[in-house]
Amino acid sequence: MSGFVPHSSSAAMFPARVKAILGPTNTGKTHLAITRMLAHASGIIGFPLRLLARENYDRMVAAKGARYVALITGEEKIVPPEAKWFACTVEAMPLDRQAEFVAVDEIQLCADPDRGHIFTDRLLHARGLVETMFLGAETIRPLLQRLVPQAEIETRPRLSQLSYAGPAKLTRLPPRSAVVAFSAAEVYAIAEAIRRRRGGCAVVMGRLSPRTRNAQVALYQNREVDFLVATDAIGMGLNMDVDHVAFASLNKFDGHRPRVLTPQEAAQIAGRAGRGMRDGTFGVTAECPPLPDEMVEKIETHHFEALQTLAWRNSDLDMASIDGLLDSLALAPNQPGLARGNDATDHITLEALSRDPEVRKLATSRARVRLLWEACQIPDFRKLADDSHTKFAAKIFGHLVQDGALPNDWVAGQIAQLGNIEGDLDTLMTRLSAIRVWTYVAARADWVRDATRFQSEARAAEDAVSDALHERLTARFVDRRAAHLIRRLDETEEELLSAVNRKGEVVVEGHPVGHVSGFVFEPDASAANEDERKLVLRAARRALVDEIPRRVVALEAAKDEEFALTPTHRITWDGAEIARLKAGPTADKPQVDVLQSEFLDGAQRERVRAKLAAWLEALIAKEFAAVTTVEEKAAEDNTLRGPAFRLREYLGLVPGGTEAEVNPELRQKLKAIGIRAGRFALYLPEVLKPRPMALRAQLWALKAECVVPTLPGGGLVSIQPPEGWPRGFAATMGWVQAGSVLLRLDVAERVAGELGHLTRRAPATLPQDVASRLGVKADALPAVLNALGFRLLPAEPLAEDAFGPPSPTMVGARREEHGRGNRPRHGQRPQRDRRPQQAPAAAPQDGAPAEAGAEAGAEAAPRPEGGRPPRREGQRPQGDRPQGDRQQRGPRPDRGPRPPRDGQPAEAREGNRPPRDRQNRPEGERPQGDRPRGPREDRPRGNRPFDKGRDNRGNEGRTYSFDTPKPAKADPDSPFAVLAKLKLGKG
Repeated sequence: MSGFVPHSSSAAMFPARVKAILGPTNTGKTHLAITRMLAHASGIIGFPLRLLARENYDRMVAAKGARYVALITGEEKIVPPEAKWFACTVEAMPLDRQAEFVAVDEIQLCADPDRGHIFTDRLLHARGLVETMFLGAETIRPLLQRLVPQAEIETRPRLSQLSYAGPAKLTRLPPRSAVVAFSAAEVYAIAEAIRRRRGGCAVVMGRLSPRTRNAQVALYQNREVDFLVATDAIGMGLNMDVDHVAFASLNKFDGHRPRVLTPQEAAQIAGRAGRGMRDGTFGVTAECPPLPDEMVEKIETHHFEALQTLAWRNSDLDMASIDGLLDSLALAPNQPGLARGNDATDHITLEALSRDPEVRKLATSRARVRLLWEACQIPDFRKLADDSHTKFAAKIFGHLVQDGALPNDWVAGQIAQLGNIEGDLDTLMTRLSAIRVWTYVAARADWVRDATRFQSEARAAEDAVSDALHERLTARFVDRRAAHLIRRLDETEEELLSAVNRKGEVVVEGHPVGHVSGFVFEPDASAANEDERKLVLRAARRALVDEIPRRVVALEAAKDEEFALTPTHRITWDGAEIARLKAGPTADKPQVDVLQSEFLDGAQRERVRAKLAAWLEALIAKEFAAVTTVEEKAAEDNTLRGPAFRLREYLGLVPGGTEAEVNPELRQKLKAIGIRAGRFALYLPEVLKPRPMALRAQLWALKAECVVPTLPGGGLVSIQPPEGWPRGFAATMGWVQAGSVLLRLDVAERVAGELGHLTRRAPATLPQDVASRLGVKADALPAVLNALGFRLLPAEPLAEDAFGPPSPTMVGARREEHGRGNRPRHGQRPQRDRRPQQAPAAAPQDGAPAEAGAEAGAEAAPRPEGGRPPRREGQRPQGDRPQGDRQQRGPRPDRGPRPPRDGQPAEAREGNRPPRDRQNRPEGERPQGDRPRGPREDRPRGNRPFDKGRDNRGNEGRTYSFDTPKPAKADPDSPFAVLAKLKLGKG
């Protein structure tokens, strides 16, 4: 039922004029209507969206002042006492107020099945005292002429041309484009893609508040971004500087079902392109298929099928009872061209409440039925698809009937709770929808006792959430840096303002674009995709033209302390990786490869490489100076050159026992120049220090092509085998496998030497501090000693009739299993006659070097496994060669065990000698080696220092060492081959 008065005294003299301004978008219809309204003494104009009402309210305020302009929407009422001109939503138009001018925008929405009945009611009943104007599309012309025959119809042409541009990728869209999608998920996905590729975009959706929408539009209008992603809300009169509209989809959900856009709906959206006299284009993007030719033709020519029916609902409602109200709402139209649309939310809510006995008990009068109807008309902005809105309307109605107004505490609590600004985009939008419901309630001054207060609080909560939503949208979908750089790089060839600060941050035009690490530019972390990386690289190139040459000069002047090695074989300079190590021809000659950088030319790369190679060479020479020293000392003696050369190959530590290769005389010579020839390795004590050991680990891992294993901390005597250590690494780094633990090489040598000296004749009392010196628990000591070549002898219990202290724990050399006819294995010593042949050597004094103990007990203690294999049949015994010749030539790793020379004492023999031939044994003499030792599985195996190139059949799997592959034939350039040639020449 309309509240407008169609006739008045002035109207009697001048009949009211009804005019319809029809035409496509960009015809200036809305501008004409507002101009005409402001020319009258009063006026009311209705818009389809709250956003449009707010936008045009601001324009009217700018023209007439806030004192005379009012805004009325479902959620917001700004009505000054002297208000003359009203900007409203169509639903909120004040039907009881007289005005000279009345206008309704987008009148073709009369055909909308959900909201159309409101527009149809305004078309049939809303009239101004002097002038009435309906604005809309040409498709409503036939029905408008039938229903409002007195209306004057004026058709206005579009001010600019609209043409189809076809499909385009998101990356190819021109600036000032709007991309249209029809769901929040699609809008977010497209906005994310545009941010990554084009610097960002503004977002406009119908769920946004006017404050958030205006802030987003300002981003676009102020050219902070060049793209806009929106729903079909932009099709309803939102005027922006859009040159191109791209459809990301042609399907929408209209609240009831998914369907394809009609040509008229597509034209309404595409018409946002090309405002004023500027032509526009439209097309498709993303995964949207091309528009059908028929639809394109209709959009370009603005020719569409006329509307056949308009949605209608009875406005003359029966408020006598709930049932009477429902019956009046269900009435069918009595005019052609009108049809009942879908049941609106208020009708559905009323039907649900009519089944509630409590509601029926309260709705006992016409006033209460009207009050119930007003409660049902509260907009369901939340759209939760449950009965929460129905219960909310029932609660509102109950409070109004029983209390006369809504409780202040309840209203205040709900509004305060919704003012929370925490959460993601969807949370804030949901909260904003709930605030809009309470804003609508607070705007009803007859429902709340303190309407002014609650309207202010609701507006404050909406503004707070709107601002937070704008910030979230901007943070997620706008990259101001990228947008600005794209514009500057594309629009100008001038030099950009750029600099590199002391921390290496690259700043271009005031925006950080990345960081220079060494000579490599690392784009900013926010540049997460290839398109953003390309953008910041374009900007960074201009800033790094002068920076990289300056850094090369600084590196050449850098001190050694500024360089370091990483576990992944990278060389760092001030913490930045600039090069990597590559395995060289030998372990102590690694190569340097400068990391790739587009900012370094060939000459600069070579300067960097030369500096790093010199630093690395100096570092290796410094840490392995002891190896160089012993090489210089060994140059004077032919017998020392071989061990010194092997130490150079192995960088100071050759795993494996030396007893079979090094006789006591040679051992003393080696010790004199600093080399220790022990039971478990040939080594230099200096390389066991932390810094040389760390560099050895680095070079070992480089040759093994793996990450540098973590070394144990200094000061540890024994450790559990670390997880992840590659095979062979422990022995190479100076750790001896002893049972379930690893012993430090120097400690194992020292303790084994002392125990070997004690047990050289017979088992001896176990020293009390052995376990603590080895760093193991007492229960693990037997296994550790067994691995070192010794055994614990349990104390024999006293006889029953004997008295005295218990016998002490004894330790002796480990007895090996033996069988008749077995020969000693590689690394094993034949069982000797325990009969003394000469006076025993003196025990080492406390504090004596470990090597002394090792040398003293070298003849009595068993050797670690991994020695020579048995001599092949027909192989010449080494005993045929004079001893002097052996001292000149050095050890020969390719030959088998050497028999002892006649007349040599047992204590002076070298270890691991085969037994003498029984036929040549003097009569009555006990043969040595008649009981060859069996396999010693509990002793760790390892490469002997001088058996390089032999087939070690006891090792399985792949191991790495400092050995370099040798050819099948002898290397003629090796020191041994040269020495042999010299000797043959002398002969």
